[in-house]
Amino acid sequence: MSNITHQDTAENTKVGARMWAILAVILAADVLDLLDSTITNIAAPTIAEDLGGGQSLIQWLGAGYALALGVLLVVGGRLGDRFGKRRLFLIGVAGFTVASVACGLAIDPTSIITARLVQGAFGALLIPQGFGILTQVFPREQLGKAFGVFGPALGLSAVGGPILAGFLIDADLFGLGWRSMFLINIVLGSLAFAAAYRLLPADNGDRTVSIDALGSALLGAAMFGSLFGLIEGSSNGWTAAPFGFLGAAAAAFALFARRQLTAANPLIKPSLFANRGFTSGLLLGLVFFAAVSGLLYVLSLFMQTGLGYTPTDAALGLAPLAVGIIAASVAAHQLLAELGRNLIMIGLLITLAGTSLLLILALTVGTGITAWALAAPVFILGLGLGTCFGTIFQITIGDIDPAETGSGSGSLSAVQQLANAIGAAAVTTVYFHTVGSGQAHALIVSLIVVAAIALVSCGLVRLLPQRAPADEH
Repeated sequence: MSNITHQDTAENTKVGARMWAILAVILAADVLDLLDSTITNIAAPTIAEDLGGGQSLIQWLGAGYALALGVLLVVGGRLGDRFGKRRLFLIGVAGFTVASVACGLAIDPTSIITARLVQGAFGALLIPQGFGILTQVFPREQLGKAFGVFGPALGLSAVGGPILAGFLIDADLFGLGWRSMFLINIVLGSLAFAAAYRLLPADNGDRTVSIDALGSALLGAAMFGSLFGLIEGSSNGWTAAPFGFLGAAAAAFALFARRQLTAANPLIKPSLFANRGFTSGLLLGLVFFAAVSGLLYVLSLFMQTGLGYTPTDAALGLAPLAVGIIAASVAAHQLLAELGRNLIMIGLLITLAGTSLLLILALTVGTGITAWALAAPVFILGLGLGTCFGTIFQITIGDIDPAETGSGSGSLSAVQQLANAIGAAAVTTVYFHTVGSGQAHALIVSLIVVAAIALVSCGLVRLLPQRAPADEH
């Protein structure tokens, strides 16, 4: 009997170790995605200086990746359901790694923008599979512990990613400069692929799952037309071409909305649009995330082009923001059940306070701002963002039908990425349009726009559900 018990214990230990190893693989892939989504915030000016392309390249480096990721995120999840999560995870890691190499070897603006779009597309195949795999591998009672690892790990990545990017650029390893940020993924991606191939459980998928390819194509056309119009207009003047792209984008979005009402398996269930709380949260998430992602991009640009910071200095200058995000995220998780949607209002007001302090500094000191003076408002801004980041979408799905939770959560994740793309294009358009009057003036105008959006966002909070779902852990 003792031998049997000992064997059972050893077997359970082995199974438990395998579960946590699978978690480590999935977490590593998510960290890899997060690193590559944030490094261009720091590296964009250096890349544009090396390859040419000016401000339009700076805008596309941030927007292109988020655009492809956001448009294809829901489709990536459906493909995993249809063809198997392990298969799509491996394809995603392999494609992401190859696209990273293409970024590192880019010779002109067109080649690196194309590579960034491909990188985001493979990221959209990769990311949705991880959570589905974990729900298959971990017992239900341990899922909360498994998912709880993601917050701190991704938070540390948000801090370390830009700092690593700045260090690699300034270190100029092997004369590669900014290219080493992407080429390092040869090692990281290969290790992730080998571990995933060995550890992830096989699954055949369900060939009956349908995918709305037309809806995805229409959404992609709408988003691409919007970004191209904004970037082309701000870079080369508001001629007929950018307005034409914006008009075509509006038409494509109208067709996408109609498609969601008629498709057998739409990307977003039409019943969700009848839910006032969900649609308000969707709109709030879109405008808020667009504003703050654009602001972070602009702050990095201002530090490097206005204050003369090196990439490493700029990354360290933004580090208090990431620290604030991590601290507030932990606190918000504890307070969400008690405060409900009021927590979002608190986060928006803190964000507005940080933005206002930055605005006061820009108005009074201009390009004479020191790193120490920036630290406090940047940290406060991080506290506001950390309070809002998770809670907006948790509250948004507070009163939807349980059967709609999957579609709602997937749609919100996609909207967050699309908002990042819109913000990278729109707020930087404001910055570049006004930079002719000076770097400080461009920052001031950008901050005023973001503050106005934060105020509008406050008005949407009362339309949200009062609480997150009871089982939102």
